[in-house]
Amino acid sequence: MATTATSARPARKKATTTRKKAAATRKPPKKTAARQKKEAKKDLVKTYNEFKEFEGQHYTGMRVGRSHKWNYDAGVWKETKITPDLWECTYAVTKRRAGKAPEGSGVPVGTEYHWYIMAHQNVRKLNANDYTTSLTGLKYKLAHKRADKTKWSATAKTQRKRLVKMLHELIAQLEAEAVPIEFEYEGKTYRGEALPISQTCHNGVCDQLDVTLNDDYLGTIRCMKSGWKLDGVEDQGLVDAIGDEIFLWYE
Repeated sequence: MATTATSARPARKKATTTRKKAAATRKPPKKTAARQKKEAKKDLVKTYNEFKEFEGQHYTGMRVGRSHKWNYDAGVWKETKITPDLWECTYAVTKRRAGKAPEGSGVPVGTEYHWYIMAHQNVRKLNANDYTTSLTGLKYKLAHKRADKTKWSATAKTQRKRLVKMLHELIAQLEAEAVPIEFEYEGKTYRGEALPISQTCHNGVCDQLDVTLNDDYLGTIRCMKSGWKLDGVEDQGLVDAIGDEIFLWYE
């Protein structure tokens, strides 16, 4: 009996070892969709508020390259003619995020910003009282005011200096060499140019360019990991044809 009991012990030990090995090689349970979404949101909040660097400049908030989408309420646009080609305009409206901001991200309620916008406004008359309108351009942050502060991050004089600097950069951009574009697409000939946006240029290659074809301003084309994008142009084949011309020029 003793011999039988002694010979049985290694068998139990082997079985235990086998179970341990099985447990060690067992794959961890897959994360549920809800858990993955929660972790992604937590990571987004963390990365939004942490310090980042862009060409030597430190900043917080949304990472360069990402985008917002907003829905605008019915707003009021007022304009006064100053010269035959110059108008003063004002616009007031509430804008609402398309979707929801991750909880804990973004600046506190009450934060203010001062932006300067330079844009193309393309309009087409539909009837005596209605026009289509689209706005495409750039906006530049001059200053901000934190929710718990009474002063802006820059004085009016400093804001004006920043604006002058930015306008000089824009003038240099407008005077720079544009990428010539000429191609045929679906039986139609297109001629125009793509003007590089200097802030997106690296080693002589620019990721974003303002596109004008057949004297029509189309907007800003962007080179992304997924390919060329041009908001407002639904024909992706046409967008790709423009992008191909730009690639050929840089080569």
